[in-house]
Order: sequence, then C-alpha cells, then structure tokens
Amino acid sequence: MHDQLINAIIYLAAAVVAVPLFEKLRLGAILGYLAAGIAIGPWGLSVISDPTDTLHLAELGVVMLLFLIGLELSPATLWRMRNWIVMLGSTQLLGTAALIVGLLIWAIALEFSIALMIGLALALSSTAFAIQLMTSYRILDTALGQKGFAILLFQDLAVIPILLYVEALAGAGDEAEGAWWIGAAVIVAVLIAGRYLLNPLLRLVASYSSSELMTAAALLIVLGMALLIEAAGLSMGMGAFIAGILLANSSFKHQLEAEVEPFKGLLLGLFFIAIGMTLDLGLLFAKPVLIIGLAVLLIATKTLMIGALAKLAGAPTNDAMRLGLMLSQGGEFAFVVMSHAKRAAVIDVDLANTVALIVGLSMAMTSPLLVLYNKIVMSLRLPESEDYDSSWSEAEPEVIIAGFGRVGQITGRLLTANGIQFTALDKNAEHIEFVRKFGNKVFFGDATRFDLLETAGIRHARVLLVAIDDEEEALEIIQAVRAECPHIKIISRAHNRVNLLRQRQAGVDLSVREMFGSSVEMAGAVLRGIGVSDEKAAELSRLFTHHDQGLIDEALKRPIEMDQLIKIGIEGRKELEMLFSKDKGDLN
Repeated sequence: MHDQLINAIIYLAAAVVAVPLFEKLRLGAILGYLAAGIAIGPWGLSVISDPTDTLHLAELGVVMLLFLIGLELSPATLWRMRNWIVMLGSTQLLGTAALIVGLLIWAIALEFSIALMIGLALALSSTAFAIQLMTSYRILDTALGQKGFAILLFQDLAVIPILLYVEALAGAGDEAEGAWWIGAAVIVAVLIAGRYLLNPLLRLVASYSSSELMTAAALLIVLGMALLIEAAGLSMGMGAFIAGILLANSSFKHQLEAEVEPFKGLLLGLFFIAIGMTLDLGLLFAKPVLIIGLAVLLIATKTLMIGALAKLAGAPTNDAMRLGLMLSQGGEFAFVVMSHAKRAAVIDVDLANTVALIVGLSMAMTSPLLVLYNKIVMSLRLPESEDYDSSWSEAEPEVIIAGFGRVGQITGRLLTANGIQFTALDKNAEHIEFVRKFGNKVFFGDATRFDLLETAGIRHARVLLVAIDDEEEALEIIQAVRAECPHIKIISRAHNRVNLLRQRQAGVDLSVREMFGSSVEMAGAVLRGIGVSDEKAAELSRLFTHHDQGLIDEALKRPIEMDQLIKIGIEGRKELEMLFSKDKGDLN
C-alpha cells in the first residue's frame, strides 16, 4: 500500500510539472503526459521500473473514453453526419491502411494479416489529441472542424472491429468461431437488458438525490458492461461503447457524462504516462534515422490523405492541409491494439514496440509541425479563403434552462415553436420522464454543478434561464455562471422582492418575480370589476408597476443594507407594513 501511494504521488507530480509546461509551449497536454512518462520511466530517471500494472489500470481511461464517445452517437447525430462519416471516414481509414499495408509487404515481406492489423492501427488518429488541437485553434465548431470530427467519429467506430480482428487472429478454428457466436449472443443480450433496465435503474438512483450514488451508478454501468462483454471474450472497450450508445438518448446523458469525465481525464492522462514509460527508446537509439523517418512518413501520408479528402469536400487548400496535419498523428488506440496483439502473441514484440514508438513520436511531432505550418504557410494565405464562418449550427444550444417545471416549460414551448434550440436540466427524474413523452429535450441533472452546465453547453449558449424553485440554489447557479461566463445573459425566476434583490446583486441581467405580473393583472381585473374603466385600470396598474420598480432600484443603490432588508423580508409582516406605507405615500 505504501509503495502504491508513493507511485501515485510520482505520477501526479510528473503530470503537474510536465503538462502545464507543454500547454504553455502549445504542444498539448497529451505530449506532456508522454514526456512525463518517459522522464520517470526506465529510459529516464527510472523512478518506476515496471509500468505494466499501471498500464492495465490506465486502460480504463480508454474504456471510459469509448463510453463517452458512445454517449454522443445518438441516431439523429449519426444520420445528420452520415455522408461525411461514411465518405470521408471510410476513405481515409481504408486508403491510409492500404498504403501502409502495401509498404510493409513490399519493404519487409510481412504477412498480409499482420500488415493489415498494423495498417489499420496506424490509420487511426488520436481523438483526444486532435479534438484538443481543433479546440485550441477554434475550428471544432466550423464546417472544417465538422469534417475532421466525422473522420474521427468513423475511426472511433472502427476501433471495435479492429480489436475484434486482433482477437480473431489470436483464435483458431472452431474455438475462435465459437467465441464469435458467444460474443454476438452476449451483445444481443446486453442490448436487450440495457434497453429495459438502465434507465429504470438510473431513475431509481436519481430519486434518492445523492450525487455520490449517481457517481457510483455511472461507474457501475461503465465498468459492469465492460467486464460483462470481456467475460464473453471481447474487449472491455466494446462493453463501455455499447453502454454509451444505449444511453445516448437518455434523460441522464449529461449527468452521466459529467460523472464519468473526471475519471476518464485522470485515467487517460495516466494511460499516456504509462505509454511514455513503455516506449522502447532503445529502438530509437539503435536506429534513430529509420524510426524518425517512419514517423515522418506516417505524418506525411495521413496529412496528404486527409488534406486531399477535405479539399474534395470543399475546404480551401491551406485549411484542408492544416486539418490533415491536426489528424496526422497515430492514435491512442494503436497502443491498445499493439498491447492486445502482444498479449495474444499475434505479433513479434520488437515489431509491436516499433509501431508504438512510431505512434508516440508522431504525437510528439504533430504540435511543433502545426506551429511551424501556421507560421510559414498560414501567414501567406488570402483572407477570402477563410472557411471559418460556416459554423456547425447544431453543435450547441442557444438557451440553457435550469429547472423545467411550469416556468421552464412555458419558455421551452415558446422556443420550440420558433425553432430555437435549447437544453433543459431538471433534478426530478419522474418529472423528466413525463415531459419527454411530449418531445421536449430535457435531461436529468443538478444545475448547481458547473461541470454539468459545461457538458450541457453553457459556454456556447447565449441565454441562461434559471427557473428552479430553490432560492439558494438559484443564487448559486447565477454566481457560478456569471463568474465563468461573463458573456451570457442570465434571466432568473425570483420568489419575492428580497430574492430579486439578491439575484440582481449576484449579477443576473433580469430577475422576474413569479407572482408579481399575474397579481397586478388580477388587481386590474378587480378595479374593472368595481366599475373603473379599462383605460383607467390599465393606467393605475402601469403606475403601480413603475412605482414598485422604483422601490427596487432605490434598494439596489444601498447594497450595504441588504442584510437588514433580508431580515425584514423574513419577518414578513414588517415588510408588508413598510410597503403599504410607502405605496400610500407615493401614489396619493
């Protein structure tokens, strides 16, 4: 236990030192993790000599990454991107793999089945690395970024068949065929059980309103499905991927994503550190020109292939080549494929280590080459060739609604009627299930958690409507969002004038008292009922509304009295006496 704690401290210290440094140099966090692993591994300071156990644990990060990828693959998303996914994705993967297979067979007379496995593994790009680069260069939400995402999406879908291919190579005869049938049967059983059991389980957990229990449920689903599929002879990643797809349209999607994301990020970072420790730098020192040359060849091949496809899809030449460079590195799943192949004795250990080293070097080279490309090539481009005005309009909602009760639903109905995209969050699981029957896009989640709001798209939204019942939680949401997203317009529901004043001080743009408007409307009806003309009743209602707003504005000028005002509000009767006296004096 003591040794494990020391190792954990070493991993954390290496990451804390290396990652910020590489981020500052704009080389990316993943390269920082790899460098940290090299530094503490056998070829560096040799602080940790055997990273095997760490690598096995860290592979759970890849499992969770596949789960999160599955969560994003709703049928609607796949259908909307079907042409680019199929055309760009398949052509890139198969075309790149074909070139690599031909080179391997020609250069070293490698057996076709092994050459195909290596070719497919090297054709994959790093989803985590490429998404980070596209986000950093602000093209992920553009038409160009959408093309890149389609390629990555097809690659992620292809990971499962590639891993199955590795397992098929490891099997023999009837035994391998039997494993395929067993695996297929288990997948069908899991799909049926997941369809009818996962959402009821999550609704039951949500009814207890425990964030810790929801975290435990999320991990149980991911790891349980992964182990169940692995028990059938398939990969853990497939189980997690299937679980994600089953929950892609669930009300709990955003909540699950927020719960799993921290574990995924930490374990994926540990995975790259472990990969850095396992890279056989002895091969690099023995044949530096060959290994570096092969890494450069891989980058050049994928850059030209992806760049040409993006160009054919309508992107300007310079943009297309830059996208190709962003996706040119080998991917994290190549490490997984080589690791599986070594354990199954499908591939020679030295060859597998060479492939892993080439992938690691390609990751290390991508960011510096991209910086160089921008300095030399992008500075020469013409302004009219920009492709970045074509945004992916469906990527993020324009409005986030926190709380989808009566107030939130009215706003949601109005937005839907006018074709405006929104995402709603509510903590009542039964309520959500009822509302979703009528086609509303509402998810389970605690909006006081900013990480959940981020998952729902708060940083890209234009308006946040806070429509929850709890006054303190509403205030907490307003304060957190105003601090993190100063650009967003916040509109909030207030129970009373004291609540309104507190929200205004917290930075809300508009706070609306839930009873005030309807009460003034009813008061006008009372005036008309006793014989006051419609015009006079409307004028009196307008004057009273203006007068009451003046009292609010006056109170906001003296924030130092807020504590006293809250105390008066709690006492209730004193506030009422004060307001009636003020009304009588000002309106007479």
